[in-house]
Amino acid sequence: MIRITKRVFSDLAIFMMGFGMLVGIVFPFFMALLGMSAAIAFSWWFFTVCILAGLFVGAVNILLAKSIVGQRLILMASKMQQVEQHLKEISGKGEEMECTPEACHLPIDSADAIGSSSRAFNSLVDTLGISLQLEKRMRSYTSMLTSHLETAELCKSALSTLLGMFDLEGGAILVEEGGALKVQASEGLIKQSSLKENAVVLASLQKLKRMSIDLPDDLYVDGVLAAFRPRVVVIQPIVYKSVSLGAIVLASSQEIGDEIGETLDLFSSSFALALHNAVTYAQIQQLAAVDPLTGIYNRRFGLSRLHEEFVRSVKQNSAIGLLMMDADKFKEINDAYGHTVGDRVLQSIASTARRQLRDGDIIARLGGDEFMVVLIGANRSDTITLGESIRRSIEEKRIKWGEQEIRITVSIGAASFPEQDITGEEGLIEAADRALYLVKESGRNRVTI
Repeated sequence: MIRITKRVFSDLAIFMMGFGMLVGIVFPFFMALLGMSAAIAFSWWFFTVCILAGLFVGAVNILLAKSIVGQRLILMASKMQQVEQHLKEISGKGEEMECTPEACHLPIDSADAIGSSSRAFNSLVDTLGISLQLEKRMRSYTSMLTSHLETAELCKSALSTLLGMFDLEGGAILVEEGGALKVQASEGLIKQSSLKENAVVLASLQKLKRMSIDLPDDLYVDGVLAAFRPRVVVIQPIVYKSVSLGAIVLASSQEIGDEIGETLDLFSSSFALALHNAVTYAQIQQLAAVDPLTGIYNRRFGLSRLHEEFVRSVKQNSAIGLLMMDADKFKEINDAYGHTVGDRVLQSIASTARRQLRDGDIIARLGGDEFMVVLIGANRSDTITLGESIRRSIEEKRIKWGEQEIRITVSIGAASFPEQDITGEEGLIEAADRALYLVKESGRNRVTI
């Protein structure tokens, strides 16, 4: 379009007034063709009236255009400014965009270009609102992920967030551990262990591809979901650098839109990174706490746990027992059979002793052939009983070396609190060490307190 000024309506006025004047000039000739007297049709006053009439019609058209089209454009500009102001207010605050259809939408009351423009504007506002809402959820979700380093807590929080975000009734998060799937979090499901062998879950992990199962209304799914009948089940693999870490299983009694799947891809990517960090953290923690030979706590972590439990025992006025344990004649076994057999002896002592312990009890290797066992809530009698159970089970154990069977025995010194007058966990260790020394001096393979 030819532009004359920088204002669209000014250009429109010039063209319409010009067109009106042209019509006014042509009109007398047209009237003459229709039979009007030439004296009247070509008179100056008739030309003047026609030109003024054309200018008047052009002016009226301009006013109508401004009234109808101009006001609609002004309304659109006002709504744009409203949305812009709202975006400035919520920028960086993590708030949702509160643009309801009544507040931010333009009326769609025509089937022409104006109606199409209004429809496109409303769609743009809705899409912007959804994007901002997704950004807020993503920010909140990311914050939640970074606040957890423990795998179980991370999975539990992530699943709860996802179910609330997508308004779903049930789901689970499975994580690969030692080559097998383990259910780390579950909501709204029963018999979650069956998910570990589910063919669709395994196929999704193998192909590293999201899978969706639509379940007919007349199909009963046994042992998978409780409290509601699922209509759709989605399996989203958790992938980090092309490696499967596990799967997110989500179930809904309603249809799940494609946009949820696309959003789930985004959220699962963030979760994969957080899960990888949590697994790495757990591995580092385990390496820092565990003796690599025997698989039990090392000296540093064992003494730290003893301190924690002793302080708790004092605060709660509860009992605590301690066993200090040495392998009998361990140097002779090492000299006779070599360090490989010596290592097997230490591993056997650790595993056998651990099987005799109760939930919550602690065993640690202090170094060499020396072990420490912390017995939570054990009084003097309990401590002796558990010590004797460990001693006897180790004595009954045999290690095969070729055609030989190597017999192992241990000497155990015990101490208990508060029945013994002890100050601090150091006093408990000293008392157990004194008892262990007495056992060594009196023939070994005994328990003394």
